[in-house]
Amino acid sequence: MSTSLLVQKMKKEAAAKGLDVEIDASPLASALDKVADADILMLGPQISYARKEAEAAAGKVPVAVIAMADYGRMNASKILDDAFKIIGRD
Repeated sequence: MSTSLLVQKMKKEAAAKGLDVEIDASPLASALDKVADADILMLGPQISYARKEAEAAAGKVPVAVIAMADYGRMNASKILDDAFKIIGRD
């Protein structure tokens, strides 16, 4: 539930910033099946234990764990900024 809420906030924030992005929340297994089409895979802090598995499946796609504080505060703007920094699109 909280991940879905965060995704909605991130979509609103992206639209407000005029960003053309696709943001999706999926169970890890589903996300790993389609990670090749992504620019970045961001994991919620509650599944940070799966980072190595995600990195192995992601290949060249960067994998990041959302900071617990940002996730808890639903800080969509900061999470988007972090994602863009990681993929080199400041």
